[in-house]
Amino acid sequence: MDERAYWIGFSKVSGIGPMKVRALLNYFGSLESAWSASAGQLRIAGLDHRSLANLLEARKSLSLEREMEMLKKAGVDFLTWEDEGYPYRLRQIPDPPPVLYFKGSLEPEDEIAVAVVGTRRASAYGLEAARKLAYGLAQNGVTIVSGLALGIDGAAHSAAIEAGGRTLAVFGSGLDHVYPPSHRKLAEQIANGHGALLSEYPLGTKPEARNFPPRNRIISGLSMGVLVVEAGIKSGALITARYAAEQGRDVFAVPGSMFKQGSKGTNKLIQDGAKLVLEFEDILEELNIVAEFHHVEAKKDLPTDPTEAKLLSLLSEEPTHVDDICRASGLPASTVTSTLALMELKGLVRSVGFMQYVRA
Repeated sequence: MDERAYWIGFSKVSGIGPMKVRALLNYFGSLESAWSASAGQLRIAGLDHRSLANLLEARKSLSLEREMEMLKKAGVDFLTWEDEGYPYRLRQIPDPPPVLYFKGSLEPEDEIAVAVVGTRRASAYGLEAARKLAYGLAQNGVTIVSGLALGIDGAAHSAAIEAGGRTLAVFGSGLDHVYPPSHRKLAEQIANGHGALLSEYPLGTKPEARNFPPRNRIISGLSMGVLVVEAGIKSGALITARYAAEQGRDVFAVPGSMFKQGSKGTNKLIQDGAKLVLEFEDILEELNIVAEFHHVEAKKDLPTDPTEAKLLSLLSEEPTHVDDICRASGLPASTVTSTLALMELKGLVRSVGFMQYVRA
């Protein structure tokens, strides 16, 4: 049997994480030997009572051949510490996952990566900032890493795909449990030619709350730096920023209003020394990444229709609500909304949700 199958076996044993796997390898030389060792030997190697009991039960109930077949059927591959293709940056963190499951492809260029994370309850400002920054980074050959969550994460993944770049989504569950379910289509896009879905958790692991903080160390571990776009004081994105600092990664943050709860976390990061970001070039410069693509936006023809021209003059990169556009233009709401819809089809403006628009 493939020796790598024993790594899969240990990944399914509760209580045996990176530290215990390291101890078993140091004592037995291989996980194949550890899998068949006696209880006495395993105790000497460093397994506590609970971990030992879980391993002995797994050895009786698991068929490693069947586990390998299940992975193949699900289209999921994996890398271990012993595999040459295991991501270099992730390997350097204190507790890299012994097994990294993935669906899609991992490429050498993914070593040039930046994590883009933030709140699930993102504002229109936060979503637009995430989209703009992730898009610019992806256009310049930077792989975008995030957690597939609602809000900032989803906006960052989508922007990377839109830019024709690559993106990696790190799960807090097995790869057969897409969370949130509303991002199933996005996950399929990522796995089918735009990057990879990743997890340290074996198939069948549900997206329980306790799984997400540890997965954040993988998001930061895969990256050269972590950009927090919008986050409250208790946001999980700040856990990723903390892991990044502990791993020696750069931490970046987008400033926000001092009056908004969703910006208190990012503003505090800046206050504590995170690098303030206003343009994606700020990150490229700080990380010494040479721009690979010098993208020039095609100039869009200015609208000849006077109503369209008037509405366009009222818009910028800052999201503007339809009500504010109506007030500023003096036009009826029905005229404004129908004209904006037509302008969006022409690529002149873009809806960013919450009835807010920006220049495209």
